Amino acid sequence: MEPLKDSSNVTRLPGAEDIRLREPPHNFEAEQALLGAILINNAAYQRVAEFLRPEHFADPLHGKLYDSLSKLIERGQVVSAVTLKTYVEQDEDMKAAGGATYLARLAAASVHVIDAAGFGHAVHDLYLRRQLIDIGETVVNGAFGTGDVEETALNQIEVAEKKLYDLASTGQTEGGFKAFRVALTEATVAAEAAYRRVGQLTGVASGLFQLDQLLGGLHRSDLIILAGRPSMGKTALATNMAFNAARAYREEIVDGRPKAVDGAVVGFFSLEMSSEQLATRMLAEQAEVPSEKIRKGELITSDFDRVLAVSHELEHLNFFIDDTPALSIAALRTRARRLKRTHGLGLLVVDYLQLLSPSGKNRQDNRVQEVSEITRGLKTLAKELDVPVLALSQLSRAVEQREDKRPQLADLRESGSIEQDADVVMFVYREEYYLTRAEPARRAEESDQKFNERHEGWRQRCEQTYGKAEVIVAKQRHGPTGIVRLSFEGQFTKFGNLAADADGPIPVFE
Repeated sequence: MEPLKDSSNVTRLPGAEDIRLREPPHNFEAEQALLGAILINNAAYQRVAEFLRPEHFADPLHGKLYDSLSKLIERGQVVSAVTLKTYVEQDEDMKAAGGATYLARLAAASVHVIDAAGFGHAVHDLYLRRQLIDIGETVVNGAFGTGDVEETALNQIEVAEKKLYDLASTGQTEGGFKAFRVALTEATVAAEAAYRRVGQLTGVASGLFQLDQLLGGLHRSDLIILAGRPSMGKTALATNMAFNAARAYREEIVDGRPKAVDGAVVGFFSLEMSSEQLATRMLAEQAEVPSEKIRKGELITSDFDRVLAVSHELEHLNFFIDDTPALSIAALRTRARRLKRTHGLGLLVVDYLQLLSPSGKNRQDNRVQEVSEITRGLKTLAKELDVPVLALSQLSRAVEQREDKRPQLADLRESGSIEQDADVVMFVYREEYYLTRAEPARRAEESDQKFNERHEGWRQRCEQTYGKAEVIVAKQRHGPTGIVRLSFEGQFTKFGNLAADADGPIPVFE
């Protein structure tokens, strides 16, 4: 038998159902039974109020009635078929459906209050199925359409993924309040794990002791912002921290599944540098060979042997790099979730957030609103994946106009949303960078002695700050702020611990 073709020239097998003739999934009887249960006993409403909305009903009349019921009950009124009689007599749609007679039919179709939640979940599930159908049709129509040149297939995939993610988020009916004893047990387990872990940290260790002492490590579900002016070493510091976490990674099998007991599997989104450049930095840092020599091939035999040995040692690290440029927040979220599912994930690094773009067609003329969406997305991702997200950020030029060039929270670009959404904000600052560019020049009326004194003072300050950096923790939602001093070797792009600074972080008083 020959396959059939309909008027749209679509080939169908004999006996196959035409999908265009199928009705969207719904259950009017379940909707009626739930509304009837609420009319008979308003306590049924409390069992579905958390997740069920008027738009979830397939019958618009049922949605309108549920909306009215919810508003009256939330006001503290007792709702029944009798009290609603005046309302239905004034509403044209309800009058057309039968008015008070229809309310009586709903009450007669009611279920027991205990079953109300089950019927509510059924209504909600069917709503999600209808939304899935709408998304599927939109994806199909968008894929067939070729009118918009900018609407590439990858853009359409990102939009579809965002819609599915948003639907999954709004479709979440679990959650709500958690008994304190449950939260207390989780906190105790985390404290026990920290007690047993090397360094006794509750979060992922950065390998920089003073910073770990101040922060307690990089905590799960936290959004950590690391900001600084160009050439301060933001990427170098983030790479050092991520590398230390990946190198310290250890796991054990718990209930048949691998569980990290120290360190972390690291995902690094490098929007500014290529994966090769990032790997070169890490090689230079560990082999202690200047990165420019590696790039130019100016290596003596001993240097090359050391680089080769280090590369063999590092190739087994649980360190994953994505260097896709101009990545959208939706695409980043999708790739991070995939990495979490396939390899596990303990730390996510984004370099840097101003290079991210908003999702799909949400691009706006207002850059502040775009950055707000990006930072909210990163914070949501941190909570969803239950991992720390370390995001790098640029600072405004206002820093350069001040005498004291140490960064402040107000220097963050689009600072409102970044400062608000972040759990930790820290700045990297190297006074050496500014001093070496501010060598004093002789003034016309200045004597040789005076100039020599000024120049000597400048030289001594340069010596004092040479090879040193500061990490200023300006905001920490869960702990104190302070300044941590580190060593910095520019030729190896390497931050380290200062052995002489044994007094701990310097507190910052606001």
